[in-house]
Amino acid sequence: MTFLLTPFATDFMLRALGGGVLVAAICAIVGTWVVIRGMAFLGEAMAHGMLPGVAAASLLGLPAIAGAAVSAVVMTFGVNAITRRGRLSSDTGIGLLFVGMLSLGVIIVSHSRSFAVDLTAILFGDILAIRPADLALLALALGVTGVVAVIFHRPFVALAFDSRVAHTLRLRPRLAGAVLVGLVTLAVVASYGAVGSLLVVGLLLAPAVAAGHWARRIPTTMLLAAVFGSVAVAAGLLVSWHAETAAGASIAVVAIAIAALSALLRQLTKVSSATP
Repeated sequence: MTFLLTPFATDFMLRALGGGVLVAAICAIVGTWVVIRGMAFLGEAMAHGMLPGVAAASLLGLPAIAGAAVSAVVMTFGVNAITRRGRLSSDTGIGLLFVGMLSLGVIIVSHSRSFAVDLTAILFGDILAIRPADLALLALALGVTGVVAVIFHRPFVALAFDSRVAHTLRLRPRLAGAVLVGLVTLAVVASYGAVGSLLVVGLLLAPAVAAGHWARRIPTTMLLAAVFGSVAVAAGLLVSWHAETAAGASIAVVAIAIAALSALLRQLTKVSSATP
């Protein structure tokens, strides 16, 4: 018990745990839809496409999250324009937009004197430096995400299975698609300041994938994904404390390991049940 409890006796570790659990809950709601809709590449593009805004904000002495929000808005409008009116496939268009934004960010960051440090912080964040204000922001983002997810549940479900059915039922699939992209943006921007872009992507995908092996209903999948994500946060922080490793990267690795273990256990369960 000492091994498990001692690390969380410090204030900064408790704040890291609280912030990580809030991020896990936000990402569980949004990540479930990301996995169902096959939008993993969009999540990756949104997370890393924030780099130019963050870099520009850092050079100008502005809050990094403000720059992240500006870049995320640009990415959101660009993605919506590509998916609605673009002649290219959505994956191709998003890929070009993603590479362009990422390259622009690297160009901006390369002018600073601490290129490596800045880029590492952008990718991995610093979950151990979460402040009370960050916790309040994450709690607000979780509340907004939950409300929007409840209001647009039926349009999201219809859109996930057949956009034509959604249109027939007058559920406005285009609006639903834009709102879903907006939720991904909100999750990425709200979580970025606490955990960086790499951990956001990991918690968007891995817990939802792990939960999908055991749950069939969407709300149940979200709840289970939140549990898996929270376990990944706690276990990753413990690994970081005792092994003296990077906290964000440790959490991401644990989340991926949970997804892999979940898939393996599910497969073993199927084989066991099929054996006479």
